[in-house]
Amino acid sequence: MAGIFVLSPLMSLIFLIGLFKFRGKPFFKTARIGQYGKEFILIKFRIISGDEHIDHKAVNDISWYGKILHQSKLNELPQLCQVVMGSMSMVGPRPDVRGFADQLSGEERKILFLKPGVTGPATIKYKHELNILNQVENPEVYNREIIWPDKVRINLHYLLHWSLKLDCYYLIRTLA
Repeated sequence: MAGIFVLSPLMSLIFLIGLFKFRGKPFFKTARIGQYGKEFILIKFRIISGDEHIDHKAVNDISWYGKILHQSKLNELPQLCQVVMGSMSMVGPRPDVRGFADQLSGEERKILFLKPGVTGPATIKYKHELNILNQVENPEVYNREIIWPDKVRINLHYLLHWSLKLDCYYLIRTLA
């Protein structure tokens, strides 16, 4: 809650710029898989015109303003409100789109017991995921066969070894 108060001037500025830049639509809303596999709407500040999902192909179409927000992760600030409202936590697995988290099975499904997080160990490791995907021949296959299984392994490890000390560590790493 304190974070929202401290960041409210910055969030207000981004909101106002987004209102003008994106013709009255400063937010990007997308369905994601959350706790217990239930779908929820993830909210970010918009960084590209239209409702396209930002992937390795669209990253080159982002304006200078969108690139600043995306690279600094300031586009994620509205999720602090989602933490306060209870649909997300500060630390946990990032919520993913249909076709990934909802397809988990066996032991891996335990990840869905957690609320999705604004940050977490997999988020930190793959903070430049779009850049990684831009450098491989087949980004969709690489994501599905390399990155996604690694994120699942990291998030399962997080679940099994969770501690408040570890959450503080991830928050500090994210802010640094």
